[in-house]
Amino acid sequence: MPPQTRPTEGDDVLMKKKELQGVKEIARRANVAIATVDRVIHNRGGVSEKTREKILAIIQELDYQPNLLARRLASGKSNRLVALIPSATPELDFWDAPRRGIQRADAEVRAYGLRVDELFFDLNDKQTFVEQTRLILANPPDGVVLAPMFVEEARAFALACGERGIPYVFIDSNIPDLASLSYIGPPLFESGYLAGRLSTYALRGAGRVLVVNLAADLESFTYRRIEEGFRAYLTEHRPACLVDRIDLHETDQTAVSTALSAYLTAHPDLDLIFVTNSRTFLVARFLESSSLPTKPMLIGYDLVQKNSQYLQQGTIDFLICHQPEDQGYRSIMALYQHLVFQTPVEAVHYMPIDIVTRENSLFYEN
Repeated sequence: MPPQTRPTEGDDVLMKKKELQGVKEIARRANVAIATVDRVIHNRGGVSEKTREKILAIIQELDYQPNLLARRLASGKSNRLVALIPSATPELDFWDAPRRGIQRADAEVRAYGLRVDELFFDLNDKQTFVEQTRLILANPPDGVVLAPMFVEEARAFALACGERGIPYVFIDSNIPDLASLSYIGPPLFESGYLAGRLSTYALRGAGRVLVVNLAADLESFTYRRIEEGFRAYLTEHRPACLVDRIDLHETDQTAVSTALSAYLTAHPDLDLIFVTNSRTFLVARFLESSSLPTKPMLIGYDLVQKNSQYLQQGTIDFLICHQPEDQGYRSIMALYQHLVFQTPVEAVHYMPIDIVTRENSLFYEN
């Protein structure tokens, strides 16, 4: 992680001196001129293959890295990145955390010629996503951080970025068959599998559980993969358990309460509800206002403000979290590493899977 302050003139002189000493040592060991080493480092011609291989072997042995940052500062080169993520709202503030991480990374890399522009879209209106992607492509950046919440629209945008040579990083959700520079987010199957394990605390007898998907676009790879993991655990360890599912494109409280009320009237023996995203508070609000003789256990995702309230009250039993602020930070740093250092970036960086309860929630850093 680079410092936030620009190197002084004295620092630049010292870095250049150290770099020159490294080149001299490589030239000495290879028994070639310094200019020959320089041509190999910068992939220029005029060097035999045998000599090139010899110099590269010495570079690897010495773990030599040219001072790219000093050169970048001297050249005045700059890059513009764009982060396209959902807007946070008073009702659903999840995306405040990734945005904090993006802004933290932006503050660190600005001194080295990168800046990050933030664009937002409405999770309930895919047209706002499409409009923002058009704006991005009209003024192409050097890299994009993207939350692909609307799958087909995100796919079209990612392919357009690929055609233009724009690297893009997926955050929090993935479209695995696309050539993103990196995916930074949860291991979805394992996250769902863990939720399945937690659900066994609630099962009575064979058990009955309900999976609730609440999203405007339910084609997301995220929800499918999480549910696959959840069902896999129960199939392996509690094969007699009945697993039902409700998919709701309408994510307002009335739609959620109506659907759950109808389900619980038909299945009053429900042991557990598992919500596959951060809208768990909508289910908690319904449970709090209903007069059920026995409250089903409730498991969901993300320590957003409203989820935290219901967790403290005991209406939500477990929240699964994936360090969203760090996701935002790492997404910018992945593009920084790729654009500035031209070094390989992890194709997949899985975030930890954290279990948050009423007892530890006050000490959890999101």
